Amino acid sequence: MSATRSGQLLAALPARLDDEVFETLLSHGSVRFERIVSLGHTAPAEGWFDQDEHEWVMVLEGAGRLRFEDGHELEMRRGDWVNIPAHVKHQVVWTDPRQPTVWLAVFYA
Repeated sequence: MSATRSGQLLAALPARLDDEVFETLLSHGSVRFERIVSLGHTAPAEGWFDQDEHEWVMVLEGAGRLRFEDGHELEMRRGDWVNIPAHVKHQVVWTDPRQPTVWLAVFYA
């Protein structure tokens, strides 16, 4: 019998968010689930994510905006999700500075 884990994605949010918080919730084989918590954070101006994995990401609370290398921007609010294929360069250019933005990201091969 395997060990069962459970949790609450919107609970235990950090009291201070000087930096974005990345928390791996589960990792198995080529799949990884992360909770990311932002509060007005953005990617560094020179920083593009260029990942070897595909990324499916959803906003659970708050809001954010992604920019893709081709200039396209995607506003994301509670319940919105996007699937980003591997090596599609993207960055976070805005997250709500008034409330935490909680993202659920699933990385897969």
